[in-house]
Parts: sequence; structure tokens; C-alpha cells
Amino acid sequence: MAQKTMPGTSPEGIRPTYMYKVVLLGSTSVGKSSLAYRYVKNDFRDSLPTVGCSFFTQMLDLDVATIKFEIWDTAGQEKYHSVCHLYYRGAYAALLVYDITNKETFNRAKLWLRDLEKEFLPDEIVIALVGNKTDLAGEREVATEEGEEFARTKGLLFMETSAKSNHQVNDIFMAIAQELLQREQEAASYHGLLTADPEKSRTGTGCC
Repeated sequence: MAQKTMPGTSPEGIRPTYMYKVVLLGSTSVGKSSLAYRYVKNDFRDSLPTVGCSFFTQMLDLDVATIKFEIWDTAGQEKYHSVCHLYYRGAYAALLVYDITNKETFNRAKLWLRDLEKEFLPDEIVIALVGNKTDLAGEREVATEEGEEFARTKGLLFMETSAKSNHQVNDIFMAIAQELLQREQEAASYHGLLTADPEKSRTGTGCC
């Protein structure tokens, strides 16, 4: 993976710091801004619709690395849909957020996924499907199993959250961080194999 890295230090010595752009996509009023605000500020507020894009940063200290998330909260209104690809260009992760009490927002999340699939190869971005507003479970229109099944068929991470009650908000960002780090390690291992055996890097490059 080609991400920005910066030197970092820990009591055990130098450890890497990775900086990842994360975008939040979904219909208006599904709670994207509230999720970002809860994660970064550990607080809840009902937000007005985002105009264009809002930006947050958050540091996450793990045993093996430090991660800096650059969180881009995109507007969900239809009039901004055509320009949202400008915001998620260069992203390493995306949260597709829907409101569990509104089936149409789940269907819209599928359309956002199509947009991402046009921009990225599967190994270029980590995508999580997020069913928000579990605090309103009594008004649920999208079953947990429906979200799980769609995520499974598409190879997405999946979690249900509540920005209001702080249910699994940190967990979904942690799951993204762990998946990104795993991909870093796999890429490093693959690069090490190619370096150790230069013949492998030339496999399939010749015509005969």
C-alpha cells in the first residue's frame, strides 16, 4: 500500500505512524456528522446537514503503530452527489452509513458502494457498512441480518452503531484501523518475498 508514513517513537523505540484518509458516505440525516463528532469529541450533537464536506482528525495509538485518521464527512444531499467523488479520491477507507429506521437510506448506501467500486479496486480501499441509530431500534426498517448479508456478499466490514448512545462507534473505527494495518503487513511481507527472490517479480512479464 502507498500511504504517507511519518517516524514515531514509543518506549520500545521507533514505530511507524500511518496517515489514512477516511470518508463517510450516505444519505442526508443518517448521522454521518454525529458519528464523526462522537468518535473525535466523544460527544453527541444533532447536526445540521453538512454543506459540501466537513473535516476531522483523530489519532489512534496501537501497540504496533500510531494511526492518524483524516475523516472527511461528505454531504448527503442529492445535489452534492455528483461532486462527492472529488472528496473520496485518495481515500484508504470508507464508511457507508445508513439509518436502520429508513430502508431507503440502506438502498442509497448500495448506490454509494457502486460509486466506490468504479473508483477503487477491492484491495485499494477498506469499506465498512454501518447501520446507525440503534437507539431507535423500535422503529427499525432494516434488519441486522439484512445488513450483515449484504456486507458479507460484498466483502465489507459491518457494524451497527448509535452516535447518540455511543454504541460501537469506537469499535467500527478500530475495526477499520486493524484491517488497514493487516493490509500493510501483508503488503510488506509480499514486498519482502519479491526482494528475497527477484525471479518472482518477473513472473508473467515476458511474452514467451
